[in-house]
Amino acid sequence: MVIDTQGLSFNFGNQQVVKSLSLQVPEGSIYGFLGPNGAGKTTTIKLLLNLLKTDLGSIRIFDKDLQSNRIDILSQIGALIEQPAIYGHLTGKENLMNRALLLQVPESRVNEMLALVHLKDAANKKAGKYSLGMKQRLGIALALLSDPKLLILDEPTNGLDPNGIIEVRELLIRLVTQYKKTVFVSSHLLAEVERMATHVGIIDKGELLFQGSIKDLEAISQPQIQIEVANIVDAANFLKKQGLTVNDISDDHLTMPFVSKIQMGEINSLLNRNNFQVFAIQKVQKDLEKLFLDITQKA
Repeated sequence: MVIDTQGLSFNFGNQQVVKSLSLQVPEGSIYGFLGPNGAGKTTTIKLLLNLLKTDLGSIRIFDKDLQSNRIDILSQIGALIEQPAIYGHLTGKENLMNRALLLQVPESRVNEMLALVHLKDAANKKAGKYSLGMKQRLGIALALLSDPKLLILDEPTNGLDPNGIIEVRELLIRLVTQYKKTVFVSSHLLAEVERMATHVGIIDKGELLFQGSIKDLEAISQPQIQIEVANIVDAANFLKKQGLTVNDISDDHLTMPFVSKIQMGEINSLLNRNNFQVFAIQKVQKDLEKLFLDITQKA
């Protein structure tokens, strides 16, 4: 595990904002750290970066204790918390050169980062004139200058338009698949995380409610059959009379528990034989947003 915390807790005064958190982030993963605003995501990230001191529990990063190996560990982490620290009066390249001088990184690394985040053509443009998506990509380039093993990002797509969100998503996927980084990314944009994450942790009110791979998350959701059919209310009543369960009825479809493909075919035949016109029938899985609501509401 690149990140391994045990019983991590933190209080602001009398308010406990992180409650016995045990995170496990595998190497080479994109770990989506999910939760509503105020759930404790940013506080957890500040604890991982040693910007806040833990009240209780332990933090191990790269299999080393953070407290006793702080400088060694932090030198291998790149981070972007909320908004990137960019000098608007400098160009994109000058911002990177400034950071490179502090980190004693060669200039060739600056050009590599500009190419990686697709800012080569805007290298000599003032960063203050960049779009939000370009600023976020420049912030990620700044975080990557020292070639860290782990990238920690707090809401990197916050406030971006659809194009900006896609740009950041594709960059993060490329960092893991091509450059063998591990990415820990917090977000409240569940559908966006679903498109890129390999692993997920769901936090609410400081408590970890779920942790596992995307496949683990899908496994806990009951797949359903979605049927678009004429006379939808009559069709639902007919299916109930046959001893079948109908979960939900909407304006254009009804849903039933999925048992097997064979049973789905039998339901289709049953409706057709009894003069119910079926327009579409398919197996559907709950998306991450619905699973998140299920998990937080149960908690």
